[in-house]
Amino acid sequence: MKVKEVADLVGISVRTLHHYDEIGLLIPKETTEAGYRVYSDENLETLQQILFFKELGFPLKKIKEIIDSPSFDRQEALELQHKMLLEKKSRLDKMIGTIEKTIQQSKGEIQMSNQEKFEGFDFSHNPYEQEARKKWGDKAVDEANENAKNMTASDQEKFNEIYRNLASLRHLSPDSKEAQEEIHEWYQFLNKIGNYSLEAFKGLGQMYVDDERFTKNIDQFGDGLAAFMRDAMAVYADTQK
Repeated sequence: MKVKEVADLVGISVRTLHHYDEIGLLIPKETTEAGYRVYSDENLETLQQILFFKELGFPLKKIKEIIDSPSFDRQEALELQHKMLLEKKSRLDKMIGTIEKTIQQSKGEIQMSNQEKFEGFDFSHNPYEQEARKKWGDKAVDEANENAKNMTASDQEKFNEIYRNLASLRHLSPDSKEAQEEIHEWYQFLNKIGNYSLEAFKGLGQMYVDDERFTKNIDQFGDGLAAFMRDAMAVYADTQK
């Protein structure tokens, strides 16, 4: 399959596939004399694995290290990814049920107990997190958690200001000039209080959606803001390299 066909099949951009090739993450089986990239079935299997890791919040640099490792076992990785995604789905299903009940209560249709109001909120670790950390590590998560602990009141206000600015832009495309300028401010600010490579920055954006705690806090500034930031941060990281 040619690059445009793969991009259409998967739902990602041609630019992303070019980037994966440039960094050695997904090298096409061959390149024609005319310069067209041609992907094999094996390439597609690797791409699927890359996207599973991305959905779980791994930065591209870490994904490359994992896949290139001589000890990498694709079947083993798939089974652990399956467990982690099922756990994520279970938490989301419970929270969706709680939201639906809360909507009914706000309409006066039902009454919820205090226990019911917090069903689905679980801030303990994913039971498979330790296994994943042992196999692949999770530096982006550790850095994000540590930086959050060390924020000053002034830092928090700056966070809030950028969140508000981005919330006002979320009706635009994540790759729009306005969104990218504000995401640049976000990247610059995060690197004043921490140390984020472009890949770690992109991984952090994915975490905004994967971790309900991040999503809940960010979406207070506007519904869908966490997802918008994830997409804008990914565009920024991919275009700044």
